[in-house]
Amino acid sequence: MAVSAPRSTPERVLAVIAERKLALELGTLDICFLVALHVRGEGAGLTSFTEAQLEDVFAQASAVVHPELDQLRRRATLTIQRLRDQRLLARVDGQGVVRTGEFALSRLATSIVLFYLEEDVLTRETLGLLTGSLRIAITAVLEAARRASDPVAWQDGVVGPLRVTISELIAGIERRQRGLDLQQEDFQGEIRRLLEADWFGAIDRCQDLLESTSATLRELNEVLLRDTSVLLALLQDIEDLAVAAGELDGEAAAHRLMDQVDRIAAWGSARQRAWSEYFQYVHRYLRDVVRLDPTRALMQRLRDQLAGAGRRFALAYADAPPIRILRTVAALPDRPPVVRPRAPREKDPAADVGEDPQVALDSKVARALGRGAAALSAVTDEVTAALPGPERFVEAGRVAQTVARLAQASSAIERPWVAVGDDLLIEDWAVAARAATTATDDSEAP
Repeated sequence: MAVSAPRSTPERVLAVIAERKLALELGTLDICFLVALHVRGEGAGLTSFTEAQLEDVFAQASAVVHPELDQLRRRATLTIQRLRDQRLLARVDGQGVVRTGEFALSRLATSIVLFYLEEDVLTRETLGLLTGSLRIAITAVLEAARRASDPVAWQDGVVGPLRVTISELIAGIERRQRGLDLQQEDFQGEIRRLLEADWFGAIDRCQDLLESTSATLRELNEVLLRDTSVLLALLQDIEDLAVAAGELDGEAAAHRLMDQVDRIAAWGSARQRAWSEYFQYVHRYLRDVVRLDPTRALMQRLRDQLAGAGRRFALAYADAPPIRILRTVAALPDRPPVVRPRAPREKDPAADVGEDPQVALDSKVARALGRGAAALSAVTDEVTAALPGPERFVEAGRVAQTVARLAQASSAIERPWVAVGDDLLIEDWAVAARAATTATDDSEAP
């Protein structure tokens, strides 16, 4: 009845199921009938049931679930046929319609029954035994892969054990994981029922349940983190040997088991993280709600207010002053403080070349003004472009003094700060060359 194959996509699997129009409809009587068949078979050592035995078991289940029912033989026939249509009962005698048949529970029915009867919960002991058995089995498969020299040896010693033995062991871990998930859900329901039944007296019991489950998940996660790395390393070695030998089946089987082991490790981390969040939520609820309101008086008053009982809360304004809308004030930008870099006070003596620095500076400023510089920043940038940073800072002040003397400077009430190069910021002016200066510069220009 399998509908999936390796490498199948979810869309393909869903299309097959939708095409077959598979459905499963079971009532309480149907489930009890299947459980009764399983218990009867286990107790009497039966591998199959005749039609008379099926009718007898159905009568027992009906007497417990619906004792008022009549026409049990007809109802038993209809129930058996419905279970056969849903692949829960299989005929195993092979006689067709020649004689009364013999029936057995299918794998699907057995799984449903075991889900309700068995409580396979993952514990530290069972997880340690399963991972130990897995490690031994995978090590044996790894040794067989190292000795395998032909395709037959790979199939018998590697691919077969990987697909059957090791897959069943990993499936056992996953089945117990699902059992632990159900147990955690039961714990959450029990905590909720305890708080509803005994508000303040249930604190200790709730804390015990939280602590025990947290310790169990923490231990399981430690075992998973320790053992899954070893299992993955062994499976990786098997996959490498399969790739080297060109065995595609062995490579696919090892890769599929590695995915399963990764999923088991991810389950441990995810469940511990989720339970930690629930643990913190319940403790915060116990601390902030239950302990502060041991008699539920505050909660009852809150429920009454939400339900509309008693006086409702209201907020009213009488003669409220109008809202004042003030003018938006534009905040002035913070101007950086004017600082001067520290430099050595004493400089080494240098030979005087005989040129007056102020005359040279006047010539540079006049030349910049003659070329059409209309702002102090433009003059400063042209005159000090070739100077290093510390000297440029000092020269900028001298340039400003010279521009004020040689040109006509003007500015608005708020003078903008303009960047000159990468390391200098000055307060800018608008400048215009005087007539005499312009004429002099024009005569000196080449």
